[in-house]
Amino acid sequence: MPIFLWEGTTASGAIQKGEIEAPDRITVENQLRARKITASKIKAKPKDLLENITFLQPKIKPKDVVIFTRQFATMIDAGLPLVQGLDILAQQQENKRFKKILMEIKNNVEAGSTFADALAKHPKVFDSLFCNMIAAGEVGGILDNILLRLSTYMEKAERLKRKVKGAMVYPVVVVVIAVAVVAILLIFVIPVFQAMFEDFGGALPGPTQFVVNLSGFLKSYVVFILIAIGLLVWCFKRVYATKKGRRIVDGLILRSPVFGPLIQKVAVAKFSRTLGTMMSSGVPILEGLEITSKTAGNVVIEEAVMRVRSSISEGKTMAVPLADTGVFPGMVVQMISVGEATGALDAMLNKIADFYDEEVDVAVEALTSLLEPMLMVFLGGIIGGLVIAMYLPIFQMAAAIG
Repeated sequence: MPIFLWEGTTASGAIQKGEIEAPDRITVENQLRARKITASKIKAKPKDLLENITFLQPKIKPKDVVIFTRQFATMIDAGLPLVQGLDILAQQQENKRFKKILMEIKNNVEAGSTFADALAKHPKVFDSLFCNMIAAGEVGGILDNILLRLSTYMEKAERLKRKVKGAMVYPVVVVVIAVAVVAILLIFVIPVFQAMFEDFGGALPGPTQFVVNLSGFLKSYVVFILIAIGLLVWCFKRVYATKKGRRIVDGLILRSPVFGPLIQKVAVAKFSRTLGTMMSSGVPILEGLEITSKTAGNVVIEEAVMRVRSSISEGKTMAVPLADTGVFPGMVVQMISVGEATGALDAMLNKIADFYDEEVDVAVEALTSLLEPMLMVFLGGIIGGLVIAMYLPIFQMAAAIG
């Protein structure tokens, strides 16, 4: 559907301009007339040749959605109409892709669709959690409060995500650098020493011979090694794409000695924050649990949450099935039990989330402190071992000459 650029005057004499997606100019004029705007200029917007090439379009970051949500909450709280607020935010949006989506949402709302239904047409930007909370806000007449809760929730979720990424990135970068340095030494540096040792003659020490053989093997089969690594990655992705494979891998991650406790704390914080926010916003608990399970990021936790949902639908309390899953710590189960008994489950879930956010901070710091010396020893040991192995024959020759 084409987009038209318009300029017009309001009843008070103020000049406004904007964009409207419509089938023709007459529809644009009718829409502007309904908004009590006298159009002075309407023209078709020139087409962007790159707009249909997805990978060339700018990505919509979580930060963009958070800023939009907070600004929109302020506008709704100030009494601005829904369509006008969407139009203003779309016009000032710098991300062209996000701007186009906001314009489509505005046009859908203008055509009679609910805000939640208009958002649901863009699931890659606005997930089921966002849409369900907006729907609850529209029904309850508290859309501004829901938008503020959503923006706060997304900011905290994004902060948690950054912490975990920061903890994971450091060891990965160090290991990649170590592998690259060792590969360069074995492929380019060791052969130079090998040629020099052959000129001297004589048998090489065991460690030196091992490094020379390893260098020769790597130079001869480097292409096959890279292909084998690529096949292993492909096989892992295929296995992880299956339900059973993902369950095995996610279970191993949760049971791993270093990263397991951190992943569990992150999962508990995310579960508590998501479910607490949805319950505070008026989303039914069964619907909230189903959405929360999909945002867990770990199939073991997802299945545990769905078992809890199934038990609640049968009339049981939430605490008992949570304890039976074995995924959630005893303290969490006890706090949820107290929240159910006092009728303040949403508040208790948010307290659990705050507590586990701090626990994640402590766990990330402890993990970084533990990994730094381990990785340095690992890196120094490998590179130092290679250097010593190469200098052993030189030391032997110096001793023989002496």
